Amino acid sequence: MCGIVGIYLKSKKFEKDLGKMLSGMLVNMESRGPDSAGFAIYKKEKKEEFKYSICINNLVFEKFKKDISKKIKYNSILKNSDHAILSSKENPNKVLSILNEIKEISLVGYGRSIEIFKQIGNPKDVVKKFNLEKFSGTHAIGHTRMATESAITTDGSHPYSTGSDECLVHNGSLSNHNNLRRDLIKRRINFKSENDTEVAAGYISNHLSNKKNLKETLESALSDLDGFYTFITGTKKGFAIVRDEIACKPAVISETKDYVAIASEFQAMAHLPGVNIANIFEPQPGIVYSWGN
Repeated sequence: MCGIVGIYLKSKKFEKDLGKMLSGMLVNMESRGPDSAGFAIYKKEKKEEFKYSICINNLVFEKFKKDISKKIKYNSILKNSDHAILSSKENPNKVLSILNEIKEISLVGYGRSIEIFKQIGNPKDVVKKFNLEKFSGTHAIGHTRMATESAITTDGSHPYSTGSDECLVHNGSLSNHNNLRRDLIKRRINFKSENDTEVAAGYISNHLSNKKNLKETLESALSDLDGFYTFITGTKKGFAIVRDEIACKPAVISETKDYVAIASEFQAMAHLPGVNIANIFEPQPGIVYSWGN
């Protein structure tokens, strides 16, 4: 049992309040996932550079900053607790290769607009640790985890990102993830954990890289991914939700003229502005709902 949340802003009205809105959603999903929490924030794209979300773990930030400056030409590197956002105009393949060779850190995501932060601990502590309430942006997804498939570690936490500006949060479990993992490794998808959700993220990245759109990809997933699941998938344009055809994992959607909010339970959205007049409904099994994509 985990908690998943997401919010997509249909207007600019609440962009400065996005972090505050998401904070309340994550904290209210604590009962579904007390082990760890994480979130992905999408901001306006800077076409001239890529951003890399890095967990520096136990490294001293100033030392990491000094060492990485010898290997990567970066525009900025901003520290947030034990994470850092590195921005660079260098070829992303070069930067990814360098970062993945540094065993002491964890690269948790990259892209032109996405920033990812995740850590073990109670959701309210994780939210406070990263000062989520101060974030602004266009859309975001988040997760509170109750570990079932892998260890309670940063690498075992959601969101998972295996492609540029892509990420996934998941409530449920996949029964065929080991076979899918072997197939995706042959297709040069790299994995950093034993978590089944990372396999699903890799599946989605692989399909999107083959020119399929998000809706088509998630419709294919309904046939290819065995198990019980509700997914929220983020891209730089928006997000989408899908429940498997049995739909034993809960989800609710609240939509107003200003935003779309998704959560495992309505209590996560009770604090949102205007939710009392929102169109509130349960997503139907086996149907992909998408906004912005």
